[in-house]
Order: sequence, then structure tokens, then C-alpha cells
Amino acid sequence: MSKTRVKPIPDETISRLFPYMRALICLLKEGTEVVSSNRLSEICNINAAIIRKDLSYFGEFGKRGIGYNVQNLLDTVRGILKMEDIKKVALIGVGNIGTAILSYPFFYSEGFKIVAAFDNDKEKIGKKIKGIIVEDINNAEKTIKAENIKICILAIPVSETCKVANMLANLGVNAILSFAPCQINMPENVEITNIDLSTELARLAYYSHIHSK
Repeated sequence: MSKTRVKPIPDETISRLFPYMRALICLLKEGTEVVSSNRLSEICNINAAIIRKDLSYFGEFGKRGIGYNVQNLLDTVRGILKMEDIKKVALIGVGNIGTAILSYPFFYSEGFKIVAAFDNDKEKIGKKIKGIIVEDINNAEKTIKAENIKICILAIPVSETCKVANMLANLGVNAILSFAPCQINMPENVEITNIDLSTELARLAYYSHIHSK
């Protein structure tokens, strides 16, 4: 008897599940109970046929001519992305960007909770920002291990990014979001995403110029 071969799920499909999840969260907040693939397409700016194909990898969803139950689909997508539980996050660097991150009001509703923040500035250490007491960076090892934190956000100068990222990897952190405009080589078991604001603005400036012609 031949075994059914499991069809591999493309990385692109997994990547698109995140904007689907964000859209579904927003729809739920608006009180929307049912959504069509065409409506999701408008929100996510992704072709409706691609959305239907992406979801088909994980089973049958929705009813033809009616659409998807928003709550059920959101629960399913969260399950696929292992986002059923709130993920603990640590923030390294409580400057302007770090403070803005701590002030972001929707992390919890989207599955994340910043449980610790660290800095090396003595004037910031001990201050309470949005319910989080800023700790000395030297306490990071103790707190990260005690809280079993696997995700960290870096909002620190470029000169410190590589050293801190490697320190976090040694503590068992395996997912890092960095706001430093540089690429960091990390072990294969550590996923790192860099957000370079200057590069993104330069890209937007280019398209602004193109669209202004």
C-alpha cells in the first residue's frame, strides 16, 4: 500500500500567512464575522487566487459564495504559525525607538508581550515605562533565562549590535528583530530580521520620484 506524500509548503506561503493573520485580527476588531478571499485580497494586497491556494495547503476553509469565518480562520492560522500562546519578548535598548516600541498598544492582541527591557544607560535603568521596569543590560542573562525568552528586539547602536546579538544567541534566544542598519551573521538556529529605516525611506523616495513624473 503506497503512502500519501505530504505536499511541501512553500516558504512564500508561510510568509503570507502573517499578513493574513494581521488582516483577520483587524477584521475581528471591527466586528466582521465572515470575510471573502476578495476582501482579504484588498486588505493584504495579495491576489485572491493566491490566498485561496495558500489556505488550501492546510485544509478546506470557508464556503463558496459565502467566505471564511474570521474567528475560525484566525484560530487556524495562529495554530499553523504556532501563535496560539502569547510569546514573551525582551527589548534591548530603550532609546527613542525602544521607548516607541514599549508604547505600541497592540502587541498583546497580536500574540506578543514585552516582559523585559534592558539598557546600559544609568539614567534609564530603574525607570518604569508602560509597566516595564528598565533593567541593567548586565541582568539580561538572569532575566532571559528565568523568563525563558526566545524572542528579542534590538534597538541599539550598530557598534553594539553584533556583540549583543551573539550574547543573546548564547542565552538561547533564537529569534531577533534588529533596527540596526547592518547585516549580522548568526548561527543557523537563530533567525534574525533587520529593519533598516534609511534603506526603506530611500526605496520609498525612489518610487515617490517615479510616481511624480
